[in-house]
Amino acid sequence: MTYRGRFAPSPTGPLHQGSLVAAVGSYIRAKSQDGIWLVRIEDIDPPREEAGATNSILEALNAHALVSDEPVVFQHQRHDAYRDVLRKLEEDNQLYWCDCTRKSIRATLDDPYGPIVYPGICRDKNLSAEQGRALRIKTGDLLTCFDDQYIGRFEQNLSQETGDFVLLRADGLFSYQLAVVVDDAFQEITEVVRGQDLVDNTPRQLYLQSLLGYPTPAYIHLPLVFNDDGQKLSKQNLAPALDNSKATENICNALKILGYPAEIRNPTQSAAETLQAAIAFERQSPLLIREND
Repeated sequence: MTYRGRFAPSPTGPLHQGSLVAAVGSYIRAKSQDGIWLVRIEDIDPPREEAGATNSILEALNAHALVSDEPVVFQHQRHDAYRDVLRKLEEDNQLYWCDCTRKSIRATLDDPYGPIVYPGICRDKNLSAEQGRALRIKTGDLLTCFDDQYIGRFEQNLSQETGDFVLLRADGLFSYQLAVVVDDAFQEITEVVRGQDLVDNTPRQLYLQSLLGYPTPAYIHLPLVFNDDGQKLSKQNLAPALDNSKATENICNALKILGYPAEIRNPTQSAAETLQAAIAFERQSPLLIREND
């Protein structure tokens, strides 16, 4: 089977050094396996999107020699596929309508300031679509685990740590968990390489994959990048946009974070040449897989 990887940014702001690490890691991993590397724009949350961010992200990727091997997929064009999957899950009695608000859920928790674990308030109410606000999927009291190829074993009991989670939001938007699972299957992704901030999403995605009969990709969750204040570089923390005129420097910084040696981080080369050096190194001495450490 041909290796198929992807980079899937959300257009909530321009590409920054933290997201570049994930893009570079996923690209090197795909190319070191003689595979296909894809770009998907996860634009399913219009209220959070920034005008012009999609074009900015694609321009930055091109400037850094990170070019999708197939046409870019946009999630806003995939709504019919998400609706079809919701219908299937409803027919299988896996979903139910919920009329809870975040405030009402917190009021039922022992620690109203802790993480929200949905306690199944509406599971047996049999609410109609007109009565409900959101569609939730039923979870069982089972341990979901996987062997991440970078950080090792990760496990989670969904019913105890997330509860029944939302697939269709109260505002009518599709959830990230639904869209990412459907689109990874659609694009036949064999391995997901992304940041460690998303590792605790993976058990929910594995659960959905199992219900839908989808193949399960391998997973690699890479190190995050932090600013001087110890905050994860993110659009929410106003991480500065990449300077496309410094593409090689940016690629070298990403490679340093990923642990590649100084001899392949050559500032006099082009971004494409630097990436090729990292790909050749990864083939001989893999850094992106640490499952045997």
